[in-house]
Amino acid sequence: MFGKRPQRAPSESRVLVCCLDPCVGAQLDVDASVYSRHYKRVDVAVFHSVGELLRAVELCYDIVHLFTRLAPGGLLVDAEASLLGSDLIAKCCERDVKLLWIADENKPDDYVKGFRATGKRLNLIMTLNRNGASFDGFLEGVLSRVSRGDTLPSAWVAMVPQAPGGWQRGLPSCIFFAGRPDASLLG
Repeated sequence: MFGKRPQRAPSESRVLVCCLDPCVGAQLDVDASVYSRHYKRVDVAVFHSVGELLRAVELCYDIVHLFTRLAPGGLLVDAEASLLGSDLIAKCCERDVKLLWIADENKPDDYVKGFRATGKRLNLIMTLNRNGASFDGFLEGVLSRVSRGDTLPSAWVAMVPQAPGGWQRGLPSCIFFAGRPDASLLG
């Protein structure tokens, strides 16, 4: 009667590496290969519309790694539609996405205006500057930790110590919002 309830074993994370800009093909492939070293279930897609992206999010991924150039104000745009970053965040939360990583370089002001995540159960990483090939090593380091069971905040602190110093020159510049710090992203 007072025994322990059986714990559900954490499942392997599903990953979507995608873009709304077909011009980033090489970066898309590089980032997807990094994910594939840590996760068995990695889908790669080039979307031609915001609607296609939203339909893919409906498929319940744990991680969405998205390349997109934002329009002023933090809008994702295609030839026929636009979507505010906050609306993408809401859709990801509805579908239990644990990490949304905007991998394309965008202006801080567009993130601030368009990606309101306060109060949302979602980890969000927004890339300001990939810093060339440094991004690949950084992505590798973060994924190697979280795929083995570290939380994203602990992996982040291990990769980006929270103290100023010269070591920061070798890292990409990103904004990290830990709205779901306890989320499991096992590989």
